Amino acid sequence: MDKIRHFTLDDISDAALWFWAIVGNNKVFALHGQMGAGKTTFIKELCRVRQVSDVVTSPSFSLVNEYRLPDGGSIFHIDLYRIRDVEEARQAGIEDLLYTGEISFVEWPEKAPLIFPSDTLDLYLDIMPDGSRCIKLQSRTEV
Repeated sequence: MDKIRHFTLDDISDAALWFWAIVGNNKVFALHGQMGAGKTTFIKELCRVRQVSDVVTSPSFSLVNEYRLPDGGSIFHIDLYRIRDVEEARQAGIEDLLYTGEISFVEWPEKAPLIFPSDTLDLYLDIMPDGSRCIKLQSRTEV
């Protein structure tokens, strides 16, 4: 899978619907992008589209936020920015969360690359010169 889409804040909802339509049964998503690229904003919209009623916020200090889906499942929103290395991520229980079968969005995955399942989808979010965003989804099995 190598899919690309451009969007603005005005059509972020369409981008979120596009995302859910193409990811299939994938559950773990590694979000790459510079500070301010909109990773948390996109996750908020992905949760809204899936009818999460919890308040979606950045887990920068808590490392993990769990949001409940209407069907009883969960979405884990994980931020590894403050993690030093793979071992610290493991000790914090992050690796275990990625293998629960629940949906997981992980910001700053490069901080602990060895903890991810092989079927993780990488999502690259870039700011374009006009201020819009570009999402690129890439399967690790095709890298």
